[in-house]
Parts: sequence; structure tokens; C-alpha cells
Amino acid sequence: MFGGGMGIYLCSPKTDKTSEDDENAELRYGLSAMQGWRDSMEDAHKAILNVDKNTSTSIFGIFDGHGGKLVAKFCAKHLHQEVLKSEAYAKGDLKASLEYSFLRMDEMMKGASGWKELQSLEETSSQLDKLGNGNSSSNAREDDESDYSYAVLTESNDSNLATKKHKYSDFQGPIYGSTAVVALIRGNKLFVANAGDSRCIMSRRGEAVNLSIDHKPNLEHERKRIESAGGFVHGGRVNGSLNLTRAIGDMEFKGRPDLPPDKQVVTCCPDVVEVDLGPGDEFIVLACDGIWDVMSSQAVVDFVKSRLPTTKTLSSLCEEILDYCLSPTTRQQEGCDNMSIIIVQPKQSGVAASSSTD
Repeated sequence: MFGGGMGIYLCSPKTDKTSEDDENAELRYGLSAMQGWRDSMEDAHKAILNVDKNTSTSIFGIFDGHGGKLVAKFCAKHLHQEVLKSEAYAKGDLKASLEYSFLRMDEMMKGASGWKELQSLEETSSQLDKLGNGNSSSNAREDDESDYSYAVLTESNDSNLATKKHKYSDFQGPIYGSTAVVALIRGNKLFVANAGDSRCIMSRRGEAVNLSIDHKPNLEHERKRIESAGGFVHGGRVNGSLNLTRAIGDMEFKGRPDLPPDKQVVTCCPDVVEVDLGPGDEFIVLACDGIWDVMSSQAVVDFVKSRLPTTKTLSSLCEEILDYCLSPTTRQQEGCDNMSIIIVQPKQSGVAASSSTD
């Protein structure tokens, strides 16, 4: 492995992919994810058709971790569950249920229960005391060697942290984070919630329609919130560190107790867009910035639409996009990131894959 401007890279990319397909009476989807050049996979995803037993509601999400994978994994495991648990969902207010679920992610990662759940998501015991110490950070944190727990507990100034581990109630949440872009579909209603720079788009009669905005420090309304909360933008990064302005986790940017969540330097509060789906709406794409750094929204629409009539499955088309975006070298940043993508196709649309998934 070797270092680069965006993190730690492998000597050769890992191109094996995690892919799946599924369909119901209204929708079909395919997804694929690939580690690529990065030394670890920090993306996570979720795709569930008929997410509850009472309505034809489906949910899809892409979660792009930075500094580590745990927040992305936490979101993939819990966010859709919090949507369903909310009072707003029970009342049919899907927009409010999505907003609630994003806020709940930050709340649930605090305290003893948050600490325990984040530890349970670790894959190897050797990493249990270093939650979030990700060397492949895309946010200029390569020199951060601090132990994760040491950095975020109230007792962090005590050098013998091992004696303090019973005080999990003081855990303030992870210092690293994840983007989240989530699409919820019920009938002809589409809701897209987004925090960060992952993106959701739609093809409407062959034209790309952006259903989210990339939350970057160069956006005027984002910069104003940052500065009002006491932060600053330097070198295109929040406080000279984070290259996006909304995320789940990243608790070090959410330390103003006098401010609500939507007014913090970095907020987990999503923008939510509601769309009425019609016959001209051909497919929806959710993807992390590893895709959008290489391809424009319209380029993805053109790529998908040109191949839909002959592709075997939507996941195979997703895999084609990952291979297309992967850089042959690490000499440039584009094409060297983790990559995840989901394509969702309403069955009433006029563009169809050549065969159903088996």
C-alpha cells in the first residue's frame, strides 16, 4: 500500500464486486459495490422492496463512510428501521419520517448503547479499541493516529483509557462519519433524502434530473451556517478538514449545545425532495461520489439508457459502470475511490431490461 492525496491506496485495485438484484410488482433494482484502489471498503448500502407488510413501500440507500466504515454500516443497518418506527411514518408523512431517521442516527450512536453497537459492527477483535481510526480517510485525516475512543470520550485526557471503559455513558459519538442518500418509493410517490455528497438522479425521457444536491463547502447557504456556528471554510474544507458540509456522525463538528442539529457546523439534517413518478420517468440512480467524480448525471443516464435494452440484469449494468469509472492508475484522484451504485426501475416505464431477475 502507499499514500496518496486522498488516502491510502493499494498496489492494485480490488475489483471483486458485491452485487444483487430483486423485483416486485412495481419495481426492479440492481446494485453493485466495489472497493477499488482504497485499502478498505467504507461504503455501505441498503435495498429493500416491500419494507413493511402493509404498504407497497420500498427503500434504497447509499452510505459513503469517511475515516472509517462503521457509521456507514450503522446507517445501513438502522436507518430504514427508524423510518418505520417513526410516528410520522404511521401517519403517512414519509418526508418527516425520513428527516426523523437521519436525526436518529446521530442520537443512537451516543452513550453506552451507541458505543456497544459500533463495537459490534467491527469485523475483527483487533479493531475494537480503534473504532473509526481509518487510514483511508478521504477528508485530509491521514495523520490522525489517535485512538477513536480516546478522541471522543469525556475522559479522553486520561492516558489510561482502559480503566475508564465502564463510563460509556459519556461517549459523544463517532468523530468520523458517512454521507446518506435514501430514496423511498410508495406507489407513484418518490422521496429522496440526502445529507452529503452522494447523489440521487432520475432519467426523465432521457434527461437527467438531479434529485439531490451535493453538500459542499462552496455552497453559499452551507457556508453561512458553518460560519454562524463558529466554524470556517479553508481550502474547500470545513475547518480545513472535512470536504462536505452534511453528514451522519462527525460529532466533533456538532459540539454546540446551544444550537439545534440543523444549525451545527456540520449537520445530519437532510434535504428531502418529493417527486410524482410518471410514464416518462425511466429509472432512478443512487451512487456515492466515487461515481459522480468520474461521470456527470447526464453521462450516467446516457450510459444506463443505451444499455438497458440488452443488459441481462440491472446489477450487471451497475458493474459495468463501476468498471468504467475505475481509474487504471492512482495518479489522479478520480476513479480511485470506493464505488457503490443502485439502479431502480419502475416497471411501468417505457425502458426495460432484456430479462427479469431470476
